[in-house]
Amino acid sequence: MKRRELFRLLDANLNRAREGLRVCEEAARLFLDSPRLTRCCQRLRYDLEAAARSLPTREFLRARDSRRDVGRPEERGRVRPHREVFDLLQANGKRVQEALRVLEEFGRLEFPTQSRRFGALRFRAYTLEKELAGALPAVRHR
Repeated sequence: MKRRELFRLLDANLNRAREGLRVCEEAARLFLDSPRLTRCCQRLRYDLEAAARSLPTREFLRARDSRRDVGRPEERGRVRPHREVFDLLQANGKRVQEALRVLEEFGRLEFPTQSRRFGALRFRAYTLEKELAGALPAVRHR
């Protein structure tokens, strides 16, 4: 794998994890009204940023090619809307976990220390997903 492609892949998955965490954080803050879950999401997002700070993110940006990405929404076809908040949180929780797994696996090629950090963050994301889902039943019956 060429270095540029590796950087492009890592950049895309850092963005994917950040975006998924932001959706979860906003749901915890503004839908669930949960200070504790909001802080959990924020801490995970901040720890992701701390792990990313030691990566060559300027080089990642130079490798980015969003216009020609075959995974763009218009290239993927129709996206199915979520029916409930649970579905939305679950989809974004999985998005975060999958992105962290990609960062962990491909990060090993050049960034073994960060790869281990991404793996630890992934396990925290599993716990966060469970806690967010557990907070939902009370909201559904309002």
